Amino acid sequence: MSLCRATPTHSLMIYYTNVKLGNPPKEHTFQIDTGSDISWVACKGCRGCSTRSPLKIPIELYNPNSSSTSSRILCSDSSCTLADNSGSKVCHTSDSTSSLCGYNLTYGDGTGVSGYYVSDTMHLDTIMGNQHFANASASVVFGCTESLSGFIYIDGILAFGEQQLSIISQLNSLGVSPKKFSHCLKGSEEGGGIFLLGEIVEPRLVFTPLAGPNYNLNLEGIAINGQNLPIDSSLFATSNKQGPIVDSGTTLTYLLDEVYDGFVSAIVAGVFPSVRPLGTERVEKRDKCFLSSSSIDLLFPTVTLYFKGGAAMTMKPRNYLLLQGYVGNDTVWCIGWQSTKEIQNGHGITALGDLALHDKIFVYDLEKMRLGWMDYNCSLINRNTRFDVSGASSYCSRLIPIGVAVVWLVSLLT
Repeated sequence: MSLCRATPTHSLMIYYTNVKLGNPPKEHTFQIDTGSDISWVACKGCRGCSTRSPLKIPIELYNPNSSSTSSRILCSDSSCTLADNSGSKVCHTSDSTSSLCGYNLTYGDGTGVSGYYVSDTMHLDTIMGNQHFANASASVVFGCTESLSGFIYIDGILAFGEQQLSIISQLNSLGVSPKKFSHCLKGSEEGGGIFLLGEIVEPRLVFTPLAGPNYNLNLEGIAINGQNLPIDSSLFATSNKQGPIVDSGTTLTYLLDEVYDGFVSAIVAGVFPSVRPLGTERVEKRDKCFLSSSSIDLLFPTVTLYFKGGAAMTMKPRNYLLLQGYVGNDTVWCIGWQSTKEIQNGHGITALGDLALHDKIFVYDLEKMRLGWMDYNCSLINRNTRFDVSGASSYCSRLIPIGVAVVWLVSLLT
């Protein structure tokens, strides 16, 4: 699976990879999402599902009747109980035990999907060191989507949340993967990156405890160019379900509305005089955009997030600015962090999306319940890059992995 770049229409990104399902195997394209727990694929006959993608990604609808290893999950099955634990089960008291176990999911942008659960074979290749072992597979539970409202121009979602039906939890329960995964998302314009099952072992990694069911973190403060913002830390209390979440399925970063205006004001105050604000007649009232003819790296302030345990996450300008176009010879940059008021059902939740995650190695360690990160130029990674992963060598490859291996991702501007 080679890296590629699609023609942009808006400056938002999704990250996807290809996975084969069923027997005979058919390849499907999935968005990688750490912010959800239920994986699903659009099924044959789906109402509202795309059959052609403006992202120039081929759409392949899943047909459970065409796979010899597919089986439908019933309301009486233990897998349906796991779905209930994730809050993603639709079985009515009037249903018989032979009724299909259904789901109805709504995402932060208002997109909704519904369907029923199936189990089928997910085909995975694996690397151990420099040895290639082909034809690995695992039987996993995922959704067969029959109806979609909203805009998803891809086959489905590959969910890497914390709950029991997420892909990482299922593979771990089957004994084919540690309950850890890592990624490095490129910040360059062509996008892309790597996603691997296992823990990248690097001495520069810093860790903070995970504090909730959705990769919630204990955020203790925010600084702009070393100056702390006057923020009531109780606003981010995880006990109030307001602690920040890390979500690769979200492009932008969202701050609580009580924090957002102060954050933007501090950014504006820290910008070099050579950077000119874009007139308000051209942008929305609360959006802040700028014109610059030079590199932004030294012209805009650095943002630092402070987490429990003393872990600090540094955000360079490209972690909070979006390139939005050109005016003459100048580049238009807009602040890509938004207020939580912009999220449907995003009540009081701060979300660190892809923009904030660029050019950093992230390690999600569900065994020790911690999240680690370090700055890293992810554009330097190629198929010969070597990492120490959970004590074993791993080479980047074009493979969907089990154990110590790497998934190539492709970035799209949508």
